[in-house]
Amino acid sequence: MTMPNERRNAVDRTRIFLLDLMDSKKTPRVPKEIRKEAYRCLRHYPGDYYMEKAAEQAPDIFGEWNSE
Repeated sequence: MTMPNERRNAVDRTRIFLLDLMDSKKTPRVPKEIRKEAYRCLRHYPGDYYMEKAAEQAPDIFGEWNSE
């Protein structure tokens, strides 16, 4: 069973992973199309503000933001 903090951490780690895919210094030799797709995925991806709102409005789904 996935706990709320694990769900929130997965969202955060995914955002970092996609950002790293876009950075050629962190991920050399990644094809340009993959970098473009990472950008498209991140375009409407929830940032910290929306994750905080989600934690406030649905704590049973994303847990308390500062609970760690």
